[in-house]
Amino acid sequence: MKITKLECFIVPPRWCFLKVDTDEGITGWGEPIVEGRASTVKAAVAELSDYLIGKDPLRIEDHWNVLYRSGFYRGGPILMSAIAGIDQALWDIKGKFFNAPVYQLLGGACRDSIRVYSWIGGDRPSDVGKAAKEVVNAGFTAVKMNGTEELQYVDSYQKIDAVVERIAAVREAVGDYIGIGIDFHGRVHKPMAKILAKELEPFRPMFIEEPVLPENNEALREIAQHTHIPIATGERMYSRWDFKQLLADGYVDIIQPDLSHAGGITECKKIFSMAEAYDVAVAPHCPLGPIALASCLQVDATAHNAFIQEQSLGIHYNQGSDLLDYLSDPSVFNYEDGHVKIPQGPGLGISVNEEVVKEMAGKGHNWKNPVWRHKDGTVAEW
Repeated sequence: MKITKLECFIVPPRWCFLKVDTDEGITGWGEPIVEGRASTVKAAVAELSDYLIGKDPLRIEDHWNVLYRSGFYRGGPILMSAIAGIDQALWDIKGKFFNAPVYQLLGGACRDSIRVYSWIGGDRPSDVGKAAKEVVNAGFTAVKMNGTEELQYVDSYQKIDAVVERIAAVREAVGDYIGIGIDFHGRVHKPMAKILAKELEPFRPMFIEEPVLPENNEALREIAQHTHIPIATGERMYSRWDFKQLLADGYVDIIQPDLSHAGGITECKKIFSMAEAYDVAVAPHCPLGPIALASCLQVDATAHNAFIQEQSLGIHYNQGSDLLDYLSDPSVFNYEDGHVKIPQGPGLGISVNEEVVKEMAGKGHNWKNPVWRHKDGTVAEW
């Protein structure tokens, strides 16, 4: 079997899908995307495809190493996301070739389902109590929200109080035992992160996420000394080498690699295992499309330390299309009692509706994240 073609489709709301064809008629799907840089990742896939045409798609480990190591300049969001989508598609092909779900080829499952959480609120969260109550009534047992708008290095207690008020509203709406993930989104600098971590403690969050930007991960040591809340980070880290120092330092409780950013199934399986050796949990990042989610679930099935899975159904970014719109059988992602079952079909376990993909690729997108500024005119972290 040989790879004959790689084709990317930029589709709403902000995704990029990759189809890999072979000369035996088996096709695989991947999701190589950096939100806001879809065309750049598509170009990277095209550059990498020159090596893959004519190769055996089943030699995934070798292909991964060539795509990563043959470039003198390597790593980073664009290249690792391009590799991630290719890797997902190759595993999809391999599973279909052997008529088995990917998790079976990774050693088999250690779980039948995994807990999922639902997003509430938006980039400037409001009405979060009502939104949290709605998703809990729909059966979810955990929610996640952006905790704050932009903050200066040292900002006002007025903004701190506004964050506390929002979290208090969610806790009051959902009761004592629904999980609440609070995403700082890297918008918070160390001085304010220490204050927020302390102020939010009484509401017993499930975790605080990206309390500082990943390039400032050394600050996690001081933040961890100010709170007992589990600290999560990792969506903007792209390889096992990026995670190495974070895990060795010992101040993170949950890592959140993204299977469409951090080298795909091949790399993230290794990152998950690295974390297990440090007694660190995994909650894969995935505010993306159905191919990315299916890839996450296949690895979650094999990872003892995966405890909850992000998913994007109804997330505020999904305007015009949503998670299930590109699937021939959306029931594969049925949520029940706050969990989703591991897909059992061959490959990634989903059936992509290629007609819908091509139709929506005709519309495409040019999604970009907003550019925020502080009152003094300086650029703020989004």
